[in-house]
Amino acid sequence: MTTFVQFHLLTAYPPSNPNRDDQGRPKSAMMGGAPRLRLSSQSVKRAVRESSFFQNDLAGHTGTRTKRLFEKLREKLIADGASETAAQETAQTVAGIFGKLEQPKKDDPRLIATTLAFISPAEWALAEELAAKALAGEDLPKDKDLKKLVLRRADGAVDIAMFGRMLADDPDFNRDAAVQVAHAITTHRVLAEDDWFSAVDDLKTREQDAGAGHLGELGFGSGVYYLYACVNVDLLVENLGGDRDLAARGLESLARALAVATPKGKQNSFGHHPRAHYIRAEIGAQQPRDLSGSFFKPVEGGDLIGASIAALEDMAGRIDAAYGASSDRAEVMNLATGTGSLDQIAGFAAGAAKG
Repeated sequence: MTTFVQFHLLTAYPPSNPNRDDQGRPKSAMMGGAPRLRLSSQSVKRAVRESSFFQNDLAGHTGTRTKRLFEKLREKLIADGASETAAQETAQTVAGIFGKLEQPKKDDPRLIATTLAFISPAEWALAEELAAKALAGEDLPKDKDLKKLVLRRADGAVDIAMFGRMLADDPDFNRDAAVQVAHAITTHRVLAEDDWFSAVDDLKTREQDAGAGHLGELGFGSGVYYLYACVNVDLLVENLGGDRDLAARGLESLARALAVATPKGKQNSFGHHPRAHYIRAEIGAQQPRDLSGSFFKPVEGGDLIGASIAALEDMAGRIDAAYGASSDRAEVMNLATGTGSLDQIAGFAAGAAKG
């Protein structure tokens, strides 16, 4: 049976604009007939990948998502003493393994991939090794054999194992994501607000012009967000080549990152650094279920955090009463009651990978 770890988090954001739409305003959604603010799952996953828990605690086990492998290979080869022509040709051959290349501008010697590729540390190191061997005069395997040699299905890269990757030209080396992350939605009705602001030109005198040097406007909002994430633990372990210890480290880092990581849009303007007020982690083989239904009717009142916690726990109880237990065991951190800790949540989640 498949083991799942599910996370339910409630996080209060101050006035901020962490995840913007195409007009620069906070992303939004309609839910239960009421307007809500929203954080896209993509922005949350990037915040998790950029968190200190992934960058430091999983150092050497995270991939690089880029179109610029060619550029970096070319720079390294030239730095190691290769001619520009030889570096150009060799880097093009090796970087082409990860996708088609194109010139960003006419007469620009650089080449970039047409699609973003998630490259594991082992794949990157092997790409550099093969490029160096080619410059030394060694013959590289051709076409498919070369691809099979370099592309390793990303074993060892935790973020690729968790969030997956797609190589359109080489589907055999795709990775199915072991982690599903929902869009975070405010638990209550809320509309984005507008801020009109001005900036002063320090060198402009009052005699020249008493007005501001710049005028602008900015959207922002605040609220209590519900975030749901689900981990297929068996698939995570499989994606990591059976390494349960690394999977456990990944789950611990994920739990910690979900609690504190945030999209960084307009962070210098608003200084938002929220932490989850409530975390419910669950482990079991039962069919996963989110608890977004807790908030189809927007919570109301002066204590939105308390009302959100109560609505979530009530819905979890109702679902269990109707369908049976939705998990084998659960761990809760609740700042309102002083229950639990992030260390307990992280250790609880990591234990799911150890069998």
